[in-house]
Amino acid sequence: MGKSLYEKVFERHTVRRLPSGQYQLLMGLQLIHEVTSPQAFSMLRERGWKVMFPGRNFATVDHIIPTDNQARPYADAIANEMLVTLERNCAEFGINYFGVAEGEQGVVHIIGPEKGLTQPGMTMCCGDSHTATHGAFGALAFGIGTSQVRDVLATQTLAMGKLKVRRIEVNGRLRPGVYAKDVILHIIQKLGVKGGVGYAYDYAGDVIERMSMEERMTVCNMSIEGGARCGYVNPDSVTYNYIKGREYAPPPGAWASAIKYWESVKSDPDASYDDIVKFDGNEIEPIVTWGITPGQSLSINGVIPAAEQFPASERSNIEEAYEYMSFAPGQPIKGINIDVAFIGSCTNGRISDFEEVVKHISGRGFKVSPHVTALIVPGSMAVKEEMIRRGYDKIFREAGFEFREAGCSLCLAMNPDKLKGRQISASSSNRNFKGRQGSPAGRTLLMSPVMVAAAAIAGQVADARELFGIKEN
Repeated sequence: MGKSLYEKVFERHTVRRLPSGQYQLLMGLQLIHEVTSPQAFSMLRERGWKVMFPGRNFATVDHIIPTDNQARPYADAIANEMLVTLERNCAEFGINYFGVAEGEQGVVHIIGPEKGLTQPGMTMCCGDSHTATHGAFGALAFGIGTSQVRDVLATQTLAMGKLKVRRIEVNGRLRPGVYAKDVILHIIQKLGVKGGVGYAYDYAGDVIERMSMEERMTVCNMSIEGGARCGYVNPDSVTYNYIKGREYAPPPGAWASAIKYWESVKSDPDASYDDIVKFDGNEIEPIVTWGITPGQSLSINGVIPAAEQFPASERSNIEEAYEYMSFAPGQPIKGINIDVAFIGSCTNGRISDFEEVVKHISGRGFKVSPHVTALIVPGSMAVKEEMIRRGYDKIFREAGFEFREAGCSLCLAMNPDKLKGRQISASSSNRNFKGRQGSPAGRTLLMSPVMVAAAAIAGQVADARELFGIKEN
């Protein structure tokens, strides 16, 4: 019987079985940011410990950094202190730091792949739940807590239980105007936000195989929203071509041996899975969330479902969503007015996300609706530079979007970009929880970047296929 990628990589990185029944797992790479690391470094100091393998730890600042004005010191004294603390910790413990002054800063889950750090067959972790993003490369990537960040700094290992593996096949073809974001929202809608608890998701099928690396990252990024501990795509030529030549990629002399290892970790054709779920890509429509979890979503032409359509165990949450969002069963999602539009985040802040939007707005006279504030936030300084090189900054500004500096921005309420009052945001980010985007009463509708752009221009939730004239092939 063959093995899945999860089994192979887990076994190859197991140091030993612990008395608790968990496994001590070597982490090939740890990514660090300013929010979950300060206490971890403090705990090292208190115990007189060093970082065991500084060269396997890399840091950047993303959650708290302003995207309108990054001049130091920041207006937010706490944010400024968090940045100063990160810089001091990296210098003291010999951690590689990708900073603003160096022109290398960005969202941690965009920086790793961008630098060539994320590679197939690795185990990696970060004190951030969306570390699952890196699974797009065929890595096992885990979001961890602060005490675990400390453990990895001190030992480069984690104590973990073994997961079950669910193979999720998306076959067929996506229709024009349907994107990777719609695929993962569709999966979460069908399997539920708790459906993946205890699982690693093995994404496969025609649709996944045809995706670019950046599209695969979008899918894997939101594995955690479906309850999975991690999600991955088996590596292939798309993966290898993306990595080749990047700063931390294997050098030419080691490239052949790297490919050999990467090929060896792929799931075997006869691998056994704990569960297999299949979806037809042709049936997926542009998806928009309507509630307070990423699983509360519907297609753009749908209506908000009645509580009776859900299991009894979920109905209290559905009623809570109606009340919080001020939406009602039977109400169409299309036509709901928005106040803010946000394209960015570790889910959809890469160059291809902006490229796809530009393709539909460039030279066509589209303008952001007068009552909408629309933010374009590159996922890294390198993405921003590439956007400027291509002239995207001018295209977005001419259309009425604000072109910002790199950072997490409006994905979460840890920097100056926040919703106000009962504002409704069309967002390409990953979570629509209560208060997620800054205001305790703010409301978030998740959708693809192209759908966010359509909403910004229309001033309301709109079908991007209709607004931009996206035709069936």
